[in-house]
Amino acid sequence: MTQEEKDKIISNDYVDLLIDYNGIAPLLNKFQNATIRIINEKFAVVHIPFVQVATRVVELFGYSVIPLCFGLESQSSLDASGIPRLRSIPNFDLRGQGVLVGIVDTGIDYTNPIFQYKDNTTRIISIWDQTIDSEDRYPNETFYGTEYSGEQINQALRSDNPLGIVPSMDEIGHGTMLAGVAAGSEVEESGFYGVAPETELVIVKLKQAKEILKGFFMIPENAICYQENDIIQGVQYLSAVARRLRRPIAICIGLGSSQGSHDGRGSLATYLSVVGNIPGNAIITSAGNEGNARSHYYGVVDPDIGYNTVELNVGENESGFSMQIWGNSPGTYSIDILSPEGEYIPRIAETLVVNQQISFVFENTIIYINYQMVESITGDQLILLRFKNPTAGIWRIKVYGRGDLTLAFHIWLPIQSFISANTYFIQPNPDTTVLSPGNSAIPITATAYNDENNSLYLNASRGYTRTTNIIKPELAAPGVNILSPTLNHEFASVTGTSTAAAHTTGVAAMILEWGILRGNYTGIDTVEIKKFLIRGAKRNVNIIYPNREWGYGILDIYNVFDQLRTDTTRNK
Repeated sequence: MTQEEKDKIISNDYVDLLIDYNGIAPLLNKFQNATIRIINEKFAVVHIPFVQVATRVVELFGYSVIPLCFGLESQSSLDASGIPRLRSIPNFDLRGQGVLVGIVDTGIDYTNPIFQYKDNTTRIISIWDQTIDSEDRYPNETFYGTEYSGEQINQALRSDNPLGIVPSMDEIGHGTMLAGVAAGSEVEESGFYGVAPETELVIVKLKQAKEILKGFFMIPENAICYQENDIIQGVQYLSAVARRLRRPIAICIGLGSSQGSHDGRGSLATYLSVVGNIPGNAIITSAGNEGNARSHYYGVVDPDIGYNTVELNVGENESGFSMQIWGNSPGTYSIDILSPEGEYIPRIAETLVVNQQISFVFENTIIYINYQMVESITGDQLILLRFKNPTAGIWRIKVYGRGDLTLAFHIWLPIQSFISANTYFIQPNPDTTVLSPGNSAIPITATAYNDENNSLYLNASRGYTRTTNIIKPELAAPGVNILSPTLNHEFASVTGTSTAAAHTTGVAAMILEWGILRGNYTGIDTVEIKKFLIRGAKRNVNIIYPNREWGYGILDIYNVFDQLRTDTTRNK
């Protein structure tokens, strides 16, 4: 690949299209004057000049090729999960030895002692920093970023100026938090204990999403935002390192997006299910913190009147946002719009493809509307609306339906960090708010609870998935007021489902140590780990399981092995 072609990967003059070509190379021939990068046997990224597509990308290529935008999901837990109790049993002092923990996030503060051995050498195998450009120090066939080895990190730690040797740093702290909760070394005087403190780490620091992609979805310029294709390549890198070292790996994804079909069929969700099925791999995702964000609407078209009225409050100084209407097949759907100032956009009839730009006479608002009667991944109808300079106040959108079966539909606004808190549905539905990739079928999706009073985290997203009714989340893990490392090498309490996912990742590393490193279940993968955790989960006799809030119950690793011990005794 030439330098000019490499530059397109990070250039804002080029749009990234994520193509599910499924190994059929001729499908990529239709992209003329484009640079094509094969990620793996399923996905390719096409870099095409922005001037060629501008705002017509949905019209030209469909919605599914646009990388989704992902944001961060977080703002005495060991006892709650039964970890110290398990470690007190001979032969069950599991601390993740020999296992890798992989983090795809904001990077890591590698100078923090909790990621070092007692001799002050690093426990980090490598860091792939996608934000630091280099000519040839990127991982094989990625063509961007810079990879730093454990040897280079150790050299940096011995230096008076570590960042002069390894300049990768977590400026946000989210990735450091995930790594610390999952795998940080114990600091008894501070009361901090990582779940799997003897694992080694592999880190991916994601580059920020391109401004043209954020602009397309009307995401604020200052929002922390990552592209789906970069996350996929990050997970592939972690899996490749584990395969090269012949080590099991537990991978934590603490990112989320409200874009997509919410049924586990998106590109990242599908890829995580593939990776999670590989023996020795455990994939853990977070459910999201959107349960009370008022960002989801569920409606059923009344057959007697032919439509359902959606009321959306838009806050002051909202510069723009997108929202997606997903209709249940086989029905078809269309909309009309009434602005807060009373301007009316008549019903836009459903056809195979609709691409309209609507300007208002007395308001500064522009709405871009795209209908896809048959969205390419799901086969369901998608209506994408992108509001630019929306007028503050209540917008009324009538959703019309046509068909002889129940005409139900869902609408999702962006995640909280991509939109004003004062933009919300007047009659929201808190269910079906698990974010992608938390709605992926194979990975373990963790929600958060407060282990001090056994209450669910108030803002946790709720299941299930939109169409397939996959049980999501599966488990609740400690995620409220959890002690976590900060960027000044101190500790602070954090809350959120990504914290719960990090905790669950550490537990998964313990199971991988037991299964693979100790030879008890050498073919174990994400599905088997999930089954063990579900069987051992703590359940309240007054609650019916599974359910949308708790999944199958509260994570309890002691109970997992206690049941295994009991089953083994019975079979003798």
